[in-house]
This record gives sequence, structure tokens and C-alpha cells, in this order.
Amino acid sequence: MRQQRTFAALAIASIAAAGLTACSSAGAGGDAGGKTTVNWWTWSDTQAASYRKCIPGFEEENPDITVKISQYAVDDYFTKLTTGFVSGTAPDAFQNSVPLLGEYAGQGQIMAMDDLIEESGYDLSVHDIGLDSWVFTDGKRYGIPLDWAGSAIYFNEDLVAEAGLTADDIKTMTWNPEDGGTFDDVIARLTVDANGVRGDEPGFDPKNVKTYGIGSLASADFNGQTSWNPFVSTLGWRLGGDDTAWPTEIPYGDDDFVKTLDYIRTLGDRGLMPTFGQFSVSGAEQLGSGSVAMIQGGTWDIGPVSNIPGVTVGVAPTVDGPEGRMMISNSNANNIFTGTKHLDETWKWVSYMGTVQCQTIAGSDGYLLPSISEALQASVEAQAEKGVDMSSFLTALDEGELYPAPPTVNGQELADTIQPMFEAYFTGERDDDVFAEMQTKTQDILAE
Repeated sequence: MRQQRTFAALAIASIAAAGLTACSSAGAGGDAGGKTTVNWWTWSDTQAASYRKCIPGFEEENPDITVKISQYAVDDYFTKLTTGFVSGTAPDAFQNSVPLLGEYAGQGQIMAMDDLIEESGYDLSVHDIGLDSWVFTDGKRYGIPLDWAGSAIYFNEDLVAEAGLTADDIKTMTWNPEDGGTFDDVIARLTVDANGVRGDEPGFDPKNVKTYGIGSLASADFNGQTSWNPFVSTLGWRLGGDDTAWPTEIPYGDDDFVKTLDYIRTLGDRGLMPTFGQFSVSGAEQLGSGSVAMIQGGTWDIGPVSNIPGVTVGVAPTVDGPEGRMMISNSNANNIFTGTKHLDETWKWVSYMGTVQCQTIAGSDGYLLPSISEALQASVEAQAEKGVDMSSFLTALDEGELYPAPPTVNGQELADTIQPMFEAYFTGERDDDVFAEMQTKTQDILAE
């Protein structure tokens, strides 16, 4: 599932104006049979299916409104949105991710919701995560949270057992940048070369690996949500430095960051994980084929990994580092297009999606983590019935092991600039000197 893409993945979809197909009436909300149509967009097929389950209850309460949900692949989604902004055909409301708040609010393409919230008496306090991420630099709120994302370790239970390890060995992995802790021991044990020699045994061939201990942690993502972030964050490092919102730099040149990335890159050199770009298929497909014994994935991977034919997948928390467990949490929210012709009806749908009732229904599939903890329990119970233990996500929330992805200005430029520098590092074209340069570039971009 791809509903919670990290910043760099969202950036794949260029926000430059481009041709828009089959969307000419998206924002118009054409009336049919005396009813007003509210158009809502998402990039996730699973979230589209989940939130469609809210429509009957909403339309029963609002018989004069019809809701139409449209889903577009993430590679096209933001291009279509931007073209719709320009032409006036964007949807009435849509799912957005924190990194693009600055772009859309700064350009006046999305609407501040403060007056709508006050006039309707909508209760923001029902949300347990994601609220602060959707306040722009003008102090106004532009988003109502839908869900949140974290990271976890998904592991092939049979391969773990074959290595003589237990689920507890995975769930209690420790890490540090000096020797890798028990995490290093575990992935070495899980790695097997073509001759059946494990990564912790004499004669292991790192150039001829059949099963890697873990999927690649080498990533060009802006925030490293499912790659390096859950490691470096256990050292006290934060994406925005001391700023929880609208940072003036990203501390890529920090010593702890450099040490962490150096350690991660060596895993590929040692044959314990695939090198950058080695596999083009998803982490779930890598698990299913036996190419890797574990992956570090996002909450959106729960659906795919829990449905791999013939493979039983366990779920473990991310590594326990020198300062405990910690990871960045991205947030999705509803935004309202300033050009909507049906503001009252659109707000009714947006505010309904932000209720315990709707988020419980949507979360019952177990494919998203609602921003309302009361509704979150429905996701956990749905997956438990399938034998999937999501308790690590609840623990991360309850134990304060999450920090929100800070909204930034000029997010698209930031991603476009930083991504190729990460790629150069992980492919060996650049060395540690790239990180200080990256930090300087973020200072320039965030100051614009």
C-alpha cells in the first residue's frame, strides 16, 4: 500500500503544470437529481476503498450530497492536482501529505479551515496525532488529519526460525553506529549466500547472496522514514534539528547522521543487504520471493506483507538505540481547494471523515492507522484477526516513540535537490563530504 509515501516519493510526481485527462469536471461538483456532488481525491487505492465505506453513513445524514472518490497513482496524483489548481478543476477536497503543505498553502491553493472549525463546532481534540503538522506559517490550520505513518520491521518467520533465531530476537534488536549491536548480528545470521553459507560464518561470499538479512536501507528519501531515520533518530537526531515546524536547515552534516549513514552503506558492501537500486520490486515481493528475510517498511506495507501467499510475516518494532526507539511519523490530512464551488457541502464531508465514526469504519480494513486513537483500535483488531500483530505501532504512539515530520517551505525544491545527492552517496560517487554540502543547500532553500 502506498498511501503514506515519504517526501522523496511524493516528489516523484512533479507539480509542474501538465496535461490533465478525464478530470475536467472534478472541481465543478456537477449537480445531479438535485444533489450536490463533492469530489474527493486520494493516491491510494486501499484508502479509496476504505473511505468509500464511510459514504453510505454520510449520505444518509446528508441526503442532498453525493460523494465521489477518485484515486490516481502517486506518480500522477500531484501533477493532476497542480494542473487542476491552474484550470480550476481540482477536486473539492483531497488527501495531502505534510511536505506539500508549504507549497499549496503558500500558493493560496488550499483553504484555511479555522472559521469553518469555529462555526461548525468541530472538535479537533479527538485527534491524537498529526494536528500540529497542518498549521501554516500564518498560524492558520489548513488540514484535518486522516491518518499517520510509522515504521516497523516485517520478517519472514520461517527464515528466522531456519537461522536458529526467534521472533523475540527480532523484536528486541539493539543498534549503535559503532558495531551495529544485536541488529548487526541478526542480519548477518539471516543472510545466506548461494552456497548456503551464512553471513556470520567463515567462507561467506558477499558478492553472491541468495537471501539478504534485510531489504535495502539505502534510500534517497528526503526524510528516510523507512530507511535510515529509525536508526539515526535513536541518537537524538531530528529532521528539523531543534525546530518542530518550518526548520531553517536539515542537519545532514551532524556527526551522528554521518556515522549512521556510513554504517548503513557498509551493510551493502558486506553483502548483508541489497545495494542501492539493486531490486526494483516492492519489499513485500522481496519477502515473498525469499530475496530478503526482513524489510523495514511503513504502516502502508501491512496489507501487502500480510497477504503474501505461503509466507507468514511477523511484525517487530524498529531498533532500540542508545536513546531508545524513535522514528519520524508522517501525516496525511484533508485539504480543501480554494476554488471549490460547494464549500458547505465539502466541509461536511471533510469534517465527517475526521470523526470517530468514519475513521473506525475506514480503519476496520486494517490498511491505515487513523489519527484518532479510539478508531486506531479498529485497525489493530482487524489485523489481529488475520494473525498480524500491530501492537508495535500502538506502543510507539503510547510510549512517545514518534516525532512528527516537520512541514517545510519550498518542499519540492528541497526534494529535487537532495535526492540525487543521497543517490550519489549510496552509489559510491560521493563520500562523507556530501552531507555538509547537503545541509548548506537546505539552508539556502529553506531561507528563500
